[in-house]
Amino acid sequence: MTSEGWGAGPVEPISQHYIVCGGNALAHRLAHELVEHYDVPVVVLVPDRLRDHAPRIEQLEGVAAVVEYGSVTEEALRAVRVEAARGIAFVDGTDQENIHAALSAQGRNPGIRIVLRMFNQRLGANIERLLSNGTALSGSATAAPAFADAALSRPNSVQVGDRFLHIAYDDDIRSDRLCVVADRIDRQDLGRIRLLPDQEGDAASFIRLAGEFGDDGPIHSGAEARRAAGTGAGAPTGGIAALQTLRGDPAVRIPWWRRLRWRLLDTLRFFTSVRLRVVLITALAAVLLAFGLLWHLNGNFAWTLYSALLDLAGAAQPDRPGDAAGAGTGGSWQRVAQVVITFCGITFAPVATAIAVEVLASGRRGQPRNPGVGTRDHVVVVGLGNVGTRVVSRLHGLGVPVVGLESDPQARGVSAARALGVPVVVDDGPLHEQLRRARLKHSRAVVAVSGDDATNLEAALEARAVRPDVRVVLRLFDDSFASHVYATLDNAASRSTSYLAAPAFAAALMGREVLGTLSVFRHVLLIAELSAELGSGLIGLNRHDLEERGGVRVLAVRLARSPQVYQWRYADRTRALEPGDRVVVAATRSGLARLNTTLTTGG
Repeated sequence: MTSEGWGAGPVEPISQHYIVCGGNALAHRLAHELVEHYDVPVVVLVPDRLRDHAPRIEQLEGVAAVVEYGSVTEEALRAVRVEAARGIAFVDGTDQENIHAALSAQGRNPGIRIVLRMFNQRLGANIERLLSNGTALSGSATAAPAFADAALSRPNSVQVGDRFLHIAYDDDIRSDRLCVVADRIDRQDLGRIRLLPDQEGDAASFIRLAGEFGDDGPIHSGAEARRAAGTGAGAPTGGIAALQTLRGDPAVRIPWWRRLRWRLLDTLRFFTSVRLRVVLITALAAVLLAFGLLWHLNGNFAWTLYSALLDLAGAAQPDRPGDAAGAGTGGSWQRVAQVVITFCGITFAPVATAIAVEVLASGRRGQPRNPGVGTRDHVVVVGLGNVGTRVVSRLHGLGVPVVGLESDPQARGVSAARALGVPVVVDDGPLHEQLRRARLKHSRAVVAVSGDDATNLEAALEARAVRPDVRVVLRLFDDSFASHVYATLDNAASRSTSYLAAPAFAAALMGREVLGTLSVFRHVLLIAELSAELGSGLIGLNRHDLEERGGVRVLAVRLARSPQVYQWRYADRTRALEPGDRVVVAATRSGLARLNTTLTTGG
């Protein structure tokens, strides 16, 4: 690898290479993905070789060159020889900057494959029409479902046709599983995991499992397997993961009455301050006590209600001196009760006016809401950047109460949360104080997705200090760091945004369509759909050909004569694919890369 100074291009002329523009975590993972799994020449264009992930990118084996330019200009594109490149990915900068750079690259090389990272997916879909050979992806949108689902302890799923694919573990694995995707999982040492192990066809794995655990029986958990094998608790035997289908996206079931209670309490909190609530609650309590006294003395509920409503409106008819006992309101205690109700009714009018003035005149509608006193069973999202914004939106769409926590009032997610009506704590004070204001004691999970591993770990530890049993989900880049988290924290999950998104970006750069990614702890399983087009190396291959290279399992086939029908567990392993056929596969990163090489070379 060569590293060049500002304004310099690759030392040696290079062609048929791939260019990665950016110095962030996604650029780092993408460059690593291309050189390790696709074995293609890669040139990386970084804005500053001393900042962010640029120093680590320079250390990657197999990267042809690292070039430094402050922005992706025409001069920078010439320096990385875009006119001779096969593909280019823009994974840093704003949406506007990436669009401008993509159009410039297409102008210099009309046939180049372009992949650009876009936060605004709607805009990205429209930009794709301007690119002759390009696609727009959102790294945060790719990764956010895994974070949200981990917070809810629900399976992360990818929709394929009318089914949802998800990963099941140990005793949750059913007999109708599509395939085993991992065995030998040691939760204390995730480096021992074996994702989509090599096998001699589908039957071999099931025969082996049947021999270990019994015919047609459930796959045992790691603990049960150790007992069956007579090994101790310290043995390295782990669990098993399998790919299964659901008939519908798993819903988050929250009783309607709890949602109604949250809404009522939050509405009261939004429209009133603490002092106004004290006045209202005191007056309401006095009215109820007086109403109860009147009802007790008169014994007629209808008359009592009628009289109390008139008193609240200030329309009571007072007794006059000389009236006989029992006339009019009658009785001293009844008179006292009616006076209390009347004065409370007089109080409600100015309080209602004060509420209207506070809401309409103070401009509070333009500010993000603080968490209400009724906020319960919510998810606290720490960090409202691109990923945090997506996580908040997904949780809100599922009907789960969510509270955002952000130190920068100008962060993208603050305005997005305000538009959704999601409460946000905006403060740069101590983290434990921010978590307290986010009502951590009543939360169901904390999702720490800021851009800094140390900050995310701090948020998890602070949360555990307040609530030892709260579920924590962390965004961590470093794999060894994440392994230590798994080993020391219970009820915790770790995800890497770049690790989840990079395989999809790499596959898109190679012209493959990735439907989604599934997490097996820190490992990634790709669900992709391949199309057998004229000139493609896929034509003529059968299911056995696709799977024998390792790291690939065929899940379903859509034949050209019936493209709307997904034929799951396609039984014919010898039928050669014809033009127009489409194949849905589950693949590891290396498996999809090997398959891509086969299809590109045509054999």
